[in-house]
Amino acid sequence: MSAAIRPLRIGNASGFYGDRFDAMREMLTDGPLDVLTGDYLAELTMLILGRDRLKDPGRGYARTFVRQLEECLGLAVERGVKIVANAGGLHPAGLADAVRELADRLGIAVAVAHVEGDDLLATGRFPGALTANAYLGGAGITACLEAGADIVVTGRVTDAALVSGPAAWHFGWAHEGQAAYDRLAGAVVAGHVLECGTQATGGNYAHFTAHAPGAFLRPGFPLAEIHEDGSAVITKHPGTGGLVDPGTVTAQLLYETGGARYAGPDVTVRLDSVRLDADGPDRVRVHGVRGEAPPPTLKVGLNRLGGFRNEVVLVLTGLDIEEKAALVRAQMEDAFTRAKSAPEHVRWELSRTDRPDAGTEETASALLRLVVRDRREEAVGRALSGAAVELALGSYPGFHVTAPPGKGAPYGVFEAAHVPRADIPHLAVLPDGERRPVPVPDGDTRPLAPVPAPELPEPLPPGPTRRAPLGLVAGARSGDKGGDANIGVWVATDDAWRWLAHTLTVERLRELLPETADLTVARHVLPNLRALNFTVESILGEGVAAQARFDPQAKGLGEWLRSRHLDIPEALL
Repeated sequence: MSAAIRPLRIGNASGFYGDRFDAMREMLTDGPLDVLTGDYLAELTMLILGRDRLKDPGRGYARTFVRQLEECLGLAVERGVKIVANAGGLHPAGLADAVRELADRLGIAVAVAHVEGDDLLATGRFPGALTANAYLGGAGITACLEAGADIVVTGRVTDAALVSGPAAWHFGWAHEGQAAYDRLAGAVVAGHVLECGTQATGGNYAHFTAHAPGAFLRPGFPLAEIHEDGSAVITKHPGTGGLVDPGTVTAQLLYETGGARYAGPDVTVRLDSVRLDADGPDRVRVHGVRGEAPPPTLKVGLNRLGGFRNEVVLVLTGLDIEEKAALVRAQMEDAFTRAKSAPEHVRWELSRTDRPDAGTEETASALLRLVVRDRREEAVGRALSGAAVELALGSYPGFHVTAPPGKGAPYGVFEAAHVPRADIPHLAVLPDGERRPVPVPDGDTRPLAPVPAPELPEPLPPGPTRRAPLGLVAGARSGDKGGDANIGVWVATDDAWRWLAHTLTVERLRELLPETADLTVARHVLPNLRALNFTVESILGEGVAAQARFDPQAKGLGEWLRSRHLDIPEALL
């Protein structure tokens, strides 16, 4: 590592559009930073912004970002902190103009640049799409910062590009050779850890009960100290809430990833190379990361309007729950038939939240959820509400609903496509207005392929076991990618890893999570992290916006797995 170039201290102040409003101010005032990032985009967010743009072509960006800057722009300039955010959404040029107008009104001199070229909707190659955006890398951000930008706003770049782009600028990384891939891969890993904000500092953390009550009341946002060789230390500002340890970092590393190869537009990261070491209180060193040439294509996220959906939740109380559910289901289906307006998709889910001999009416009740979807608005609106309301005095005993069904609402469908890298017009629009094309990096590309399964550790010797929840030994975190879900599972000790690696097979996962029994499930082994990562295809249907499942983003899938019982060696308990 060159002693001449100090580490880059880069923090994050947003994990999604709607995250903690005060985080930008907190990150600027609670400790020193060089760069502050904000991740505002997700698959669902792009759909929301697409509908905003339909109403007003001048919209399509995260307006919260402008309101945050109104409070914090002076702080950032005073402290010399550059701000990089993907809040531009579908209209980064519009957001850049809004930031300039704000700066002029506040009397603050600031250089604003933006990155565009990701929006492929006007190309016509994706008919019927509401949004079509390629996932760009960090090179456009790098170019803007090299041109002196204080604030860079982008459209759809990869979440990690918000970190890898500034790192390449700060260190002047050349994009050639294996060492360059390794450095960039290290920055991408740091960016992936930071991108979801407080999920890296104890938010949504499986082992939160192992720490003092109140420790996670208000987790601080994370930051990374990135070094010239691509290694990093994940930490947070002193005195802020939450926790940074190998467990919280592992949880976020596994979030919304798949196999050992984690592909991006600039580099493919080998997640099986990542090593984590405790580096003091609230400090975790991330090192050893290896990179490979990126794929020859870029991913394109597509959102389209899938039709209309509606739902009603019926409350079933006391005895004969299954029989009550069968009666009202038959009545509703008969009503649809009589009205000759049966929705195209009908889904029933009975949640047995009831208990025998319950002490309150609520705990004596089960919930029966009916979700309907159709291309015709009337088929999910009046047809559903009329059928449900008309049963009020003629159905099962105790009939009532949590709320009357409404008119129905449009829903979206997410799909992914891939486009040759050379077909994407990646542009850096510099502070002086120059529109500088970002060249496709020289060098090889490498089609994405699975990594051969690594050799597993020796299994634990036989010994006494006890029936207990998996979560007493393992942590987990789950999430969504379109219609698929991932479940990352990790353990903290070598002995627990020897047991987990041999026990939690695909077949065992299907036994523990029966909803996955008929789906395609893949297991990926990450020995350095003592972790397994499972991908479950199509469990979420057409994605979060379609809301085809009780948990449409698979946020609780890992916690369901941790609650399931199996035979665990007593030595681990």
